[in-house]
Amino acid sequence: MPTFVYMTRCDGCGHCVDICPSDIMHIDKTYRRAYNIEPNMCWECYSCVKACPHNAIDVRGYADFAPLGSSVRVLRDEEKGTIAWKITFRDGRVKEFLSPITTKPWGKYIPQLADATPPSKDMRDGELLFNEPKYIRLDEGGLHTLESNGLTLKEGVYY
Repeated sequence: MPTFVYMTRCDGCGHCVDICPSDIMHIDKTYRRAYNIEPNMCWECYSCVKACPHNAIDVRGYADFAPLGSSVRVLRDEEKGTIAWKITFRDGRVKEFLSPITTKPWGKYIPQLADATPPSKDMRDGELLFNEPKYIRLDEGGLHTLESNGLTLKEGVYY
């Protein structure tokens, strides 16, 4: 569901430009309004939709999610800790879905993380995921093979 901008609601604040991971949200130099320069390249993360303080960005719904001609609104309410999806159908019916925001403080709802040391600044700025070297065992001398794990290649078995 690529995003699109309602030019009458947008004030050109640039929050969507700053947060877009695929760098496709831009500010028009003439009108000072945001627009999606390449909808086909949209990652559909909806970061821009959630970040827009003026609700100026909407998404185009897919047929299995929202039939042709309906509008989809995404609203993030950080005080309530929710994200709401509001679908308005062509015939005027409205359906709303409410989901909790899953971003929690370190270790709050995942007990295993409560015991782990928080990642350092170098780890957060690095390209690896949290504890990635440990879990894929790169810290034990590089990538492992079938043989180093005590396995043998069997014909017809896909690993």
